[in-house]
Amino acid sequence: MTSDAVPLPVVDAWWRAANYLSVGQIYLLDNPLLREPLTPADIKPRLLGHWGTTPALNLVWAHLNKLIVERSTNVVYIAGPGHGGPGVVANAWLDGTYSELFHHIPLDGTGMQRLFRQFSFPGGIPSHAAPETPGSINEGGELGYSLVHAYGAVLDNPSLLTACVIGDGEAETATLATSWHLNKFLNPATDGAVLPILNLNGYKIANPTLLARIPDDELEALFTGYGYSPRVVAGGFDGEDPMLVHERFAVALAQAFDDIAEIQDAARNGGSTARPKWPMIVLKTPKGWTGPKVVDGLPVENTWRAHQVPLATVRDNPEHLKQLDEWLKSYKPEELFDDEGRPVDLLDADRPRGDLRMSANPNANGGLLLRSLSLPPLGPHAVDLTAEGRGAVVEPTRQLGRWLRDLIAANPDNFRIFGPDEVASNRLDDVYDVTAKAWQGEVLPTDEHLAHEGKVIEVLSENLAQGLLEGYLLTGRHGLFTSYEAFIHIVDSMFNQYAKWLESSAHVEWRRPVASFTYLLSSHVWRQDHNGFSHQDPGFLDHVINKKASVVRVYLPPDANTLLVTAEHCLASRDYVNVIVAGKQPTATLLTLDEARVHGARGLSIWDWAGTEVQGEEPDVVVACAGDIPTVEAMAAVQILKHEVPDLKVRFINVVDLMRLQDSAEHPHGLDSDDFDALFTPDKPVVFAFHGYPSLIHRLTYRRTNHSNIHVRGFKEMGTTTTPFDMLMLNDLDRYRLVMDVVKRVPRLRAAYAELSQRMDGERSSHRAYTREHGEDAPDVVGSAGLPFDVESVGVADTGGDNEG
Repeated sequence: MTSDAVPLPVVDAWWRAANYLSVGQIYLLDNPLLREPLTPADIKPRLLGHWGTTPALNLVWAHLNKLIVERSTNVVYIAGPGHGGPGVVANAWLDGTYSELFHHIPLDGTGMQRLFRQFSFPGGIPSHAAPETPGSINEGGELGYSLVHAYGAVLDNPSLLTACVIGDGEAETATLATSWHLNKFLNPATDGAVLPILNLNGYKIANPTLLARIPDDELEALFTGYGYSPRVVAGGFDGEDPMLVHERFAVALAQAFDDIAEIQDAARNGGSTARPKWPMIVLKTPKGWTGPKVVDGLPVENTWRAHQVPLATVRDNPEHLKQLDEWLKSYKPEELFDDEGRPVDLLDADRPRGDLRMSANPNANGGLLLRSLSLPPLGPHAVDLTAEGRGAVVEPTRQLGRWLRDLIAANPDNFRIFGPDEVASNRLDDVYDVTAKAWQGEVLPTDEHLAHEGKVIEVLSENLAQGLLEGYLLTGRHGLFTSYEAFIHIVDSMFNQYAKWLESSAHVEWRRPVASFTYLLSSHVWRQDHNGFSHQDPGFLDHVINKKASVVRVYLPPDANTLLVTAEHCLASRDYVNVIVAGKQPTATLLTLDEARVHGARGLSIWDWAGTEVQGEEPDVVVACAGDIPTVEAMAAVQILKHEVPDLKVRFINVVDLMRLQDSAEHPHGLDSDDFDALFTPDKPVVFAFHGYPSLIHRLTYRRTNHSNIHVRGFKEMGTTTTPFDMLMLNDLDRYRLVMDVVKRVPRLRAAYAELSQRMDGERSSHRAYTREHGEDAPDVVGSAGLPFDVESVGVADTGGDNEG
């Protein structure tokens, strides 16, 4: 702590300066310092932005600055209320950070005018705390993610305090409402701290907020029940002197900082190990505080009318123009900015230096702090086909879990796994050999793998798992999110927001790359037959592929060794969203580790050993596949064809990187037209067995020369509680249907082998009848993970042939 405290009048001056700059951003094109009479020409033609929450955001920033200066505390600021951009940008400019990063906006009158003009203006910046905003790791567009981001940021980050301002409208969202429980996962000995500051300004866009309309004792009981020690600070109502609010808030904030330091000191120096009561603050201030109180005879301040733009017709309404002039001058800008428009020296006392500025904190630009993972070798966990033989049956995610165990051991403070109660279910539980599940609550004798210092966080909320990993990655660490495939849809919107963040960050030159966000989706559609239709949905892939090619990657490894290679690749990558879909049920291992590396690098390959084509001759048909179960069915179909139509030349292609199917002009992983035609042919029928919805393959290949000949089988929304093979037959993805498809689409077979198609249809009926009588699949589609032949006889050399993608 420094010897000199920052006087509250200086904090008030900072607050007024930030408020002035915030109003200026919403309204002014020119005349930023009001050195000339305000005219309609000075006003923006389209008034966009949100004023109502901004004064409280500025108040909190000014007071946090005071404590950072006095105590040299490492603080990241998260602005949760929607469209809080004017305040965060204003404070970043006052900090000096904005001008350092954007040289065309200097810290003077010229810079102020440019700062104002760019806000919510074509070619400028958005109205929320976007990637372009220094110090931000939370967009503030879609509401609800601020507190979960704050907690993710401080995991394994013991020196960091994240101050999270939560809007009372935002507090009504599902993700935020559940985020209060994250204090149960925070280890004060090894993690940082989160200080939630709930700003109750009373209103959303057009309605009151729930938490602002319950009695204080009920409100405090709510947060006490969540495990916090709440302090309520209220003020600014009915014309109360703002200095009184400054005094009360300064006391509450300093006490919160003291309490956090005491909790951490006790945990780090042999004190209490009981779950602490972390402080939180409820800040009650009027919505639109210090703005117009009445407009056109209607109350504005402390009502929902202050939410966005209190004076809406300033260019055309002289009375509104006059009110805007009075509003801006009420902050006394002549006391805050010198003749050149620079912040006056008085404000220096409330400005932290260097990286202690919240707008310049390296934790909010996590790529600056990112350390590469120490990746353990894959070999010890790969399936050795030279010993086991091609087709050895394992649980793919079990092999991955053993590698992840070594990864966590090698990166004890830099990598975490997040998921909704499914790490063990998805066969990754070998990680518990070296870590535990983070848990600060009560532990019973019957519990397993719970500890204060665990590196796995399981909470039955995909939203929280997603948000925690986002905060963890954005502050410079690495991680993995594992989930059941069907329920990952719960985070569709969160994925949208994060993908957009990465897309925008790529155009901000000072943002450094962060570790990629990697999903591992297991318990997938083709092995959820026991859970039923509610658990059967592969559509997250369709959702992901809507995003820009610069961001998204989708992988469907066909076996355990390819899964290992894929995971290694994804966890070493930067600035992507990777989606890996891999089964946890026993599945045939088809490639050696070396073959899997080649296959993974290519993204898709011809497997000569699985097809029947003759080298140097054109194939009659291409059988392609993507996904572990579709690969098995496609291979089985080819083996039936090999026996029944021995002269049929079948090319077999497996796709692991789904984006290879797109044109190279549309995705950086895409194949160019010549390479695609060389693999899939320009004119031969293609029967494609796909893990997901068939339409997705058509979306990816619609520009291809041979698209009209591509026929896709996949999930078509037919599901129930049944057997694995019956699930495949319900959706026409079984081997017998694939054989029928080939017969139908190869012209010379259509009439000559009609009896084969009829027999295949009979096999389907026979298998369905077997399941109805015995309650399980027939042995011929169960043994060796469903392969109807001894793949050991194929050998393990030269997988992939000479063809590359």
